[in-house]
Amino acid sequence: MGYTAPTNPNNRLGKVDGILVGGNLSIIETLAGSDSDLDTKNKILFIEDTGEYLYSIDRMLWNLKRSGKLKNLKGLIVGGFKVKPDDVGEEFGKTVYDVVLEKVSEYNYPISFDFPVGHQRNNYALKCGVNHVLDVSKTGSSLRSL
Repeated sequence: MGYTAPTNPNNRLGKVDGILVGGNLSIIETLAGSDSDLDTKNKILFIEDTGEYLYSIDRMLWNLKRSGKLKNLKGLIVGGFKVKPDDVGEEFGKTVYDVVLEKVSEYNYPISFDFPVGHQRNNYALKCGVNHVLDVSKTGSSLRSL
């Protein structure tokens, strides 16, 4: 069984296999340091969130970066992000794409943006803890379990 997503100009191409982990970015950050902390080393990580300001998404991704959770990934899937609009006069000045790409700029793994997972109508059920193949190409992305 597999899922596909259309291409995105911010995608980073590549094909990898690894165990899929992830979920809601706020929850992943909140669980850091607890018994439920997420091990991302050599994994394909997916993230999504809803109802957050961009500056909060930026902060959460800085936390993942500084805690090493973005360093040794096999691949990254960025799902739906329903972002709260900035307060007038306090615009953050970046997009979700900008924020993610800034945090992973030094790493070389494939990234699939706008993957249909998260708090949205088109929401795929992903199998965490299962080995998958992530293929990000010029024509789109696919994720299939092995």
